[in-house]
Order: sequence, then structure tokens, then C-alpha cells
Amino acid sequence: MTHPGVRVQAEGFDVAAESAALTAGRSDIGAVVAFTGLCRDEDGTLAALEIEHYPGMAEEEVGRVAAEAERRWPLAGLRVVHRFGRIRPGEPIVCVVTASRHRQAAFEAASFLMDFMKTRAPFWKKEHRTDGTSRDWVEAKASDDAATERWAG
Repeated sequence: MTHPGVRVQAEGFDVAAESAALTAGRSDIGAVVAFTGLCRDEDGTLAALEIEHYPGMAEEEVGRVAAEAERRWPLAGLRVVHRFGRIRPGEPIVCVVTASRHRQAAFEAASFLMDFMKTRAPFWKKEHRTDGTSRDWVEAKASDDAATERWAG
């Protein structure tokens, strides 16, 4: 299921512009939560992170997670942008923006979206090191699976 608030793209994004587009002309929104995930340098050893995705499937799965967030919380809107391609340390990878009448719903929905994107969205990461080597595709973390368990029920 595609969702109008979800994009998967190679290009960078502007979190402030995403928030502004979500709230433009709206006076019913009392809270906006914006999260940006950045490519983190691993103690000076990471040259770039290569992110691949399954086109079509990635958008559909993130769209399903977005729709679930809208069912669980009274959101006035949301935006999710996830990049793919070669991303250097310090560059943004993902942005989640949630809007609601009240802050708690916006915070919880943003956290839910990130937890489930880490475990359900079909994105794969490979680390390219400053010494010219590449690591295998990064394995999923048990801590990411554990984070999603808090949303059960």
C-alpha cells in the first residue's frame, strides 16, 4: 500500500521543509515531532554507508507501518523519507515527522515508525571503510527486534 506521506529516494531532504509542508495552513496541530537519522562515522573508519532497497516493496511496507501509526494515534499527518544509495557520515538517512493535536501522540507515533522501519522495511546496509575495504551487509540487531515488542497488543 503506498502512502502519500512516504517517500524512498536517493536525494537528500530538508526536515524543516517536510515539517512546514505537513503543517501549512493548519491550525489544528498542537505538536510536531521530527526525527532525523544520520549516517554515523564509526570512529573515523567509515567512508560511506551503502543502502539498498527493494523498490516498490520498501514503499509499500513503510506505507503499511505509516497506516498502522495512523490507526493507533490521532495524527493530523505524517511524513517519512528514507534514502538509498551511497551516504557519507554526517548525511541524513531517514526522517520521520509526525503531527497531532497533542505531543504524546506525536512522540509515540514517531518512535513507533522508527522501531518498525528498522525491523520490517526492506532496506539493507553495507559499510565501506576508509581503508578501502567493505564489510558484509549489516545484520539486524536483537535490540531493534526488542524495541518493536513494546508495541505489541
